[in-house]
Amino acid sequence: MLVVFLGPPGAGKGTQAARLAAKYGIPQVSTGDMLRETVAAGNGLGNKMKVIMNSGGLVDDDTMRRVVQERLEKPDTVGGAILDGFPRTTVQAAALDELLGRTAHGGVDLVLYLDVPEDVLVERLSRRRACPECGANYHMTFNPPAQGSRCDRCCTELAQRDDDREEIVRDRLEVYREKTQPLVDRYQAQGRLVRIDGDAGIDDVFERSDAALAEVVSA
Repeated sequence: MLVVFLGPPGAGKGTQAARLAAKYGIPQVSTGDMLRETVAAGNGLGNKMKVIMNSGGLVDDDTMRRVVQERLEKPDTVGGAILDGFPRTTVQAAALDELLGRTAHGGVDLVLYLDVPEDVLVERLSRRRACPECGANYHMTFNPPAQGSRCDRCCTELAQRDDDREEIVRDRLEVYREKTQPLVDRYQAQGRLVRIDGDAGIDDVFERSDAALAEVVSA
């Protein structure tokens, strides 16, 4: 069972993918997490990715394909996986189809598209903060720290990721519309896409996503 989450930055793909992965016992393959790990390593590739990500751009298709391929070749994905952040372009989608065609997965079973208005996305992303010391995450509107701008765990001053600044967020959304939006049309034409209102409550979004996946599992 191979599930793809589509949606713009800030749509909540990671949150929902993690919940579904836990329920169905299959791994969440988050390209964002894998890329941030590479950046944190501080090597040549990581430094190159850091420049691209901080400017709101997308890492090139071939690099993303290699990252995902290595992850899907690991034993824990034999029973399936939930892809969070890949594919993001039609070139990546074609590469994924080719890759899956050579594995036991066979192909993409379901695409869940979280649709969220742009103003909501800007609010969600530009108000996020993280602790540079312990890694705790906050949202200054929905999940603010109790101590003003300091981490509740270690009292370190919170920081905003470069790619969460409002001007960069809007650039990221523009890149999304140009590069990723065509995937919605592609998967919808294939009959694999289920559109979900990502502006609903977290539990509501999960219930709708779960219902769509359960239907595929029982088919």
